[in-house]
Amino acid sequence: MREVRVSLLFSRVFTKGRAAIEQTVSLREKLNQFFILLGPILIANVATFSMSFFDVMMTGNYSATHLAGVAVGSSLWVPIQMGVGGILLSVTPIIAHLLGRKETAKVPSYVVQTIYIGIVLSLIIYILGMLFLNPLLDLMNLEKDARYVTKYYLLSLAAGFIPYFIYCGLRGFMDALGKTNVTMLITLLALPVNINLNYVLIYGKFGFYELGGIGAGAATALTYWLSTLLTILTTHKSKPFMSYGIFKSFEKFSFGKWKEILIIGVPVGVTIFLEISIFSAVTLLMSQFGTIVIAAHQAALNFAYLLYMLPLSISTALTILVGFETGARRFKDARSYTLLGLGVAVLMTLLSGTFLFIFRIPVAELYSNEQQVVNLTAQFLLYAVFFQLSDAFQSPIQGALRGYKDVNVTLIMSIGSYWVIGLPAGHVLAVLGNMGPFGYWLGLIIGLGIGAITLSYRLFHVQKKQKSHKSLHKLIN
Repeated sequence: MREVRVSLLFSRVFTKGRAAIEQTVSLREKLNQFFILLGPILIANVATFSMSFFDVMMTGNYSATHLAGVAVGSSLWVPIQMGVGGILLSVTPIIAHLLGRKETAKVPSYVVQTIYIGIVLSLIIYILGMLFLNPLLDLMNLEKDARYVTKYYLLSLAAGFIPYFIYCGLRGFMDALGKTNVTMLITLLALPVNINLNYVLIYGKFGFYELGGIGAGAATALTYWLSTLLTILTTHKSKPFMSYGIFKSFEKFSFGKWKEILIIGVPVGVTIFLEISIFSAVTLLMSQFGTIVIAAHQAALNFAYLLYMLPLSISTALTILVGFETGARRFKDARSYTLLGLGVAVLMTLLSGTFLFIFRIPVAELYSNEQQVVNLTAQFLLYAVFFQLSDAFQSPIQGALRGYKDVNVTLIMSIGSYWVIGLPAGHVLAVLGNMGPFGYWLGLIIGLGIGAITLSYRLFHVQKKQKSHKSLHKLIN
């Protein structure tokens, strides 16, 4: 009886609402379904990123040295977090296609194999960290105290790697079913826990030792464990997830499915890794300008990432909807969702960019009480306004292309725009152009802009090709 009561509780609290993605006909129906998916995804992404946001903000108010240490540590972790997470979230378009084709019996196996991949990738990260973390930190021009904080922030955070990547696989499954409200609520429950743990461990409250930035890493790791355990319980006990029987029996390794997941996931993950790591590379290059510049750069970048959650969420919603419609061979509806997502992204980004321009100084003051850091952060935030405009195009387009399972060309375009053009341009502007740290930010804007242009062309090509295939299919039949 107790198990029945637990099951009913989780079903009512976490899964109330729309049961699944549905075929739509009118624009109004598409808008309704799009926003039903987007709202919870956006809230969940903002809440997830807010853990890093509060890590940086609360550490910045502790000391500029600890902020610099967490900045470098975060710059090393976030690309890995987002890249590996991107590999695992490839389960979302796979399941969306299966649902579009009404092949639901195949869903559980893909979810479990994705979890296995997440655990294996976590172990690989641990091994690489043991081998290369110290040599990498030795190459950086970090002050002794900042280097210490960086190292032990990452070691504390490492305790949460495995649960976080298990969570990514389960989240991809839940989102593909259209139950984005579930992961939203789980993340919202975890966020206040993270904030309170930060308060206790960073500042040494209630008898705990004062850890500074290192405490932020430990707090986030503990929060990852909480989120994952809650997600596993929800998947096992709540409708509609329990009907798939994800954890009811032991599933053997299926390297055939691993191959299918990784063929889609690796290009997606590497693309995300390259996009995020270009910012991390700039942070590491900025170590030459000293602790104050690193702290201000990371504060501005942290808030820019927060605003990036909007186009990223639209990207995820488009992956689900475009994947569902493409799986059902409704290519016209897939194109309609893509245009709808782009329009919403551009409109909302114009609003967020205006907000950032007007309130850049109050935003900068959230991160530090040192005036020099505040002034530099406000200057960096002006450049971040232009990041938003590029992201309004490229992120939704990337999401749509993932829905079409078109990922390899996107990877090549990312390498070209970010690493072949963006980073070298930033270095030239910073060093030869005497722009200092601001030159790197301008280089990033150039890379993001070129990425948006090339991805737009690729999306047009893919949609035109699918339209031709559909016309040929009708002619043959």
